[in-house]
Amino acid sequence: MINKVVKDANEAIRGICDGMTLMLGGFGLCGIPEKCIEAIVKKEIRNLTCISNNAGVDDFGIGLMLQKKLVKKMIASYVGENAEFERQLLSGELEVELIPQGTLATRCLAAGYGMPAIFTPAGVGTEVAVGKEMRNFNGKDYLMELAFDADFALVKAWKGDTTGNLIFRSTARNFNPIMAMAGKITIAEVEELVPIGQLDPDQIHTPGIYVHRIFQGEAYEKRIEKRTVRN
Repeated sequence: MINKVVKDANEAIRGICDGMTLMLGGFGLCGIPEKCIEAIVKKEIRNLTCISNNAGVDDFGIGLMLQKKLVKKMIASYVGENAEFERQLLSGELEVELIPQGTLATRCLAAGYGMPAIFTPAGVGTEVAVGKEMRNFNGKDYLMELAFDADFALVKAWKGDTTGNLIFRSTARNFNPIMAMAGKITIAEVEELVPIGQLDPDQIHTPGIYVHRIFQGEAYEKRIEKRTVRN
């Protein structure tokens, strides 16, 4: 029987080295592979290129990597909640590629499908198009966007089994399933790890074929990004 379980985050991230490209699931504070990130921060793995929808907040998720200046380049669609990210961007310490959110998702899918590139109308006529090939189909211009080429994908799921099948919970699904498809090596951390056969096949979002390592994390935080209350 295939068993992809590793002991913890430290064992899961073996092979991640300076200068690599990582995909990190999550959206805002939801569905972030926080234990893997903590292990990377502890080992101080540097000069990383990170592909993620956003850059987290100052003291959580990718924000912890930015504090330690472990990130060389950030590829994201939204980065507005991280003051340290803004500081590094404006000072020239951090290289940043901002791309439309749909393009980010589709480039992940292209990598998972084994496609080299996609064509999209998003960004035509804007700064996003600078330096990129453009083609016209049926009278409409499209940008060619390359599929991502990531060494590792780090994702977080609600439940998983020992063969790597994953179930995500509500909005924590976000970018996790498509990034799980796209990494050369995919690491999944889960809140609950169960034996094979315990997950309903009709409920599985990511089949284990995409997952190479899986572990159960402990003491996950349930943060609120912004709290608004009445006066």
